[in-house]
Amino acid sequence: MKTQTTIRIEQQNFVQAKEILKYLGLSYSEAVNMFNNMVVCHRGLPFDVKIPNDETLAAMAEAKCLDGDFVSIDDFKKQPS
Repeated sequence: MKTQTTIRIEQQNFVQAKEILKYLGLSYSEAVNMFNNMVVCHRGLPFDVKIPNDETLAAMAEAKCLDGDFVSIDDFKKQPS
């Protein structure tokens, strides 16, 4: 049996995630189901959750300012040559 739910997420991230997932051949709903299955399988989050180190904090601050190098969704879609 399936159930329906509502979640609140940042719109910009949602749009970008849907584009990436489409490129990977997945719908947003399929990806959320995959995540839920992994949570059940791992009996917790399927990845480590840690306090970021200084290098990661600096990268996060840079990203918030949109400073430095970044990859657009178009760059992401390009195949390696």
